[in-house]
Amino acid sequence: MKRFIRVMKALSDANRVKILKILQHRQMCVCEIQAALGISQPTVSKHLKILAEADLVDCRKDGLWVNYFLAGDNANPFAEIMRGNLAHWLNEEKEIAEIITRLPHIRREDICQHGGPATNATCKKCS
Repeated sequence: MKRFIRVMKALSDANRVKILKILQHRQMCVCEIQAALGISQPTVSKHLKILAEADLVDCRKDGLWVNYFLAGDNANPFAEIMRGNLAHWLNEEKEIAEIITRLPHIRREDICQHGGPATNATCKKCS
């Protein structure tokens, strides 16, 4: 029962649902998610923690970056079912559709510039 409630609570917030919808398109770091949603870095991190605890997202360190992505098959059947269903839900929702159209232009290399052209330096938000 606890795993079911954790998934349902994670999906009870609009920003967390938006995060799942954008992660259906590609993996992203915190600063990219922040740019896509227009919310603060601490808020994004809090949402990602809740989604990870519900087995909905996972992350992987890639050099200096931490990439978040939809969790794969796991031991939580409730998370699997909701991720699968969410892939078909809300695609026509105006706010989500607008975010999805902006995704190709949201790049960590542009967001995390440190004085001049984008470098390979990591953003403090993403490490």
